[in-house]
Amino acid sequence: MLALDAATLAAYVAAAGALILVPGQDTLVVLTGGLASRAEGVGAAVGVGVGVLVHATAAALGLAAIYRAFPTAATAVTLLGAAYLCWLAVDTLRGDGPASTSEAADPARADGGADAGTAAGFRRGLLTNVANPKVALFFLAFLPGFAGEGETATTVALGAVYALLTVAYLGVVGALAGRIGGVLSGRTARAVRVASAAVLVALAATLVVRVA
Repeated sequence: MLALDAATLAAYVAAAGALILVPGQDTLVVLTGGLASRAEGVGAAVGVGVGVLVHATAAALGLAAIYRAFPTAATAVTLLGAAYLCWLAVDTLRGDGPASTSEAADPARADGGADAGTAAGFRRGLLTNVANPKVALFFLAFLPGFAGEGETATTVALGAVYALLTVAYLGVVGALAGRIGGVLSGRTARAVRVASAAVLVALAATLVVRVA
């Protein structure tokens, strides 16, 4: 149960909403998945939301403090995250175009591939978010300001609220990207994939530079 008054909770929701709207690598992964298919984009949004909940729980249990006490651990996780972003870039380039294009031409294929697309998107969103130690540090700094130090249950509950807000926003982003991907021509879709892959690699490079 949230040990917060209505005004504090409202302030938290407003602050969380503003932070969620700031584009980052989670948004990019959802957009990239959405261009492949609407199911994959929405799945990625849910994966990010679950990742947020994992980080919030870790912060509540004090596990995120390990990153502050042992910078080497944070560096290792950051490098793993950068490697994963590069893998996503390669995987994005290997695609022939948004899956929704072929699904539109073959409804049976769309029905059969929706679950696989959702699962693939979920894995991408979850791993990308969980592998980012900066998210853990963010929650370690952000949540106690509203929940208070040592308030484990309240911290987890606020993390759940943040996760729900994240899924709501990124789910819309993923669904809209899916609609856009469905109307792109093959050449345009390929250009979008190349651009997405380039941004993923740039994000990976940024992570490596920060820990170098």
